[in-house]
Amino acid sequence: MMKSAPKTELLCPGGSLEKLKMAIRYGADACYIAGMNYGLRTRAGNFSPEDMLEAVRFAHAHQAKVYVVANMVPHEGDQAGIEDYFQSLEDLAVDAVLISDPGLIRLCQTVAPKLAIHLSTQASTLNYAALNFWAGQGLERVVLGREVSLAEIREMKAHSAIQLETFLHGAMCVSYSGRCVLSNHICLRDANRGGCAQPCRWFYDLWRPDADQAWQKLGQMGEGGDTATAFSMSAADLCMLDHIPDLVEAGIDSLKVEGRMKSIHYVSTVANVYRAALDAYYADPDHYQVKPAWRAELQKSAQRELSTGFYYGQPSPEAQFAQQGQVDPGVTFVGKVLDYDPARGIATLEQRNKFAVGDLLEFYGPGMRLFRQTVTWLENAEGDPIEACPHPLMTVRLPVDRPVQPHDLVRLVHDEKRLPYA
Repeated sequence: MMKSAPKTELLCPGGSLEKLKMAIRYGADACYIAGMNYGLRTRAGNFSPEDMLEAVRFAHAHQAKVYVVANMVPHEGDQAGIEDYFQSLEDLAVDAVLISDPGLIRLCQTVAPKLAIHLSTQASTLNYAALNFWAGQGLERVVLGREVSLAEIREMKAHSAIQLETFLHGAMCVSYSGRCVLSNHICLRDANRGGCAQPCRWFYDLWRPDADQAWQKLGQMGEGGDTATAFSMSAADLCMLDHIPDLVEAGIDSLKVEGRMKSIHYVSTVANVYRAALDAYYADPDHYQVKPAWRAELQKSAQRELSTGFYYGQPSPEAQFAQQGQVDPGVTFVGKVLDYDPARGIATLEQRNKFAVGDLLEFYGPGMRLFRQTVTWLENAEGDPIEACPHPLMTVRLPVDRPVQPHDLVRLVHDEKRLPYA
């Protein structure tokens, strides 16, 4: 009897221990994280050795995997201490390490031979000859550059047996998968060594010297004197919710959600939606349809306009670049459920943003559980009645119309008419 192919992995960001646990609870098959050095997000809530050990234990107890990124582009001296680091990752039993630099790959194989290696997207792998080269070097998986199309991926799968990982959802880079020096030039922060200031997200005007005026703002003048708006180089965010069948049937082994800098609200929401979508596809591949509830959920996570990136060919400038900046999600993440008393119908929350009596809240949990209710009363940790909870990380209690569970999350709905709910 032929063994069926493994299901495509849902890989989510673990920017901190709390985010990793939330991603796994909400459906991630694996999370990618970073230690204190050697990654590309120095400003994320990166992991101490103690946190990394807890992350691996938690993930493995939930049948999930942990991958650690060490994908910086090192200058001379940046690699100091990395042999000990790779050995520690092997000792912690992490499931793989992501590396982009060939020298670091060789070091890792020498000092931590049992540690699986995935090639980072920073290596910009875009063809099957490169895939076969890396397979010949003993790597387990390649994270493809964001610039590949589905047609190219199918060709790669036909000529290479190495595992492929591609991006599923999240921010896109205006450069070749992070190979950008704009942050270095403007801010003296090296994007390829973890310090990107994201100046591509800023808005710019054009200026030039003029005989009549010291500087003339050209960005305000279009043809015929029309007013032109400031521009940015900010790419639209990737969203492949409608195209799950194309991705799975192309043979992609792992689908990756971008966002180690994003909140637990973002991570839980996106993981919840794509878990439901992948499960629906595998339950009935021939009749996959995107449910309105999935699309509505994704709209509540902070993001720019959405696109399909390069999967279906070179996008037009209008499709590739965000026109509005970040889109208002219509909700604010305000709390996490700590406990629930079924006898009294009372939930205990840890507050993350202010809300008050009379506000409309939305409770949601794994498996796309969701309901809304108005806050009728609140009390603090001491049992005193309060009208609002303005202080960060307050413990508050309130009555709930339906049962909730620890680690369910809570949003404040700003406009019920704009975000209809059934």
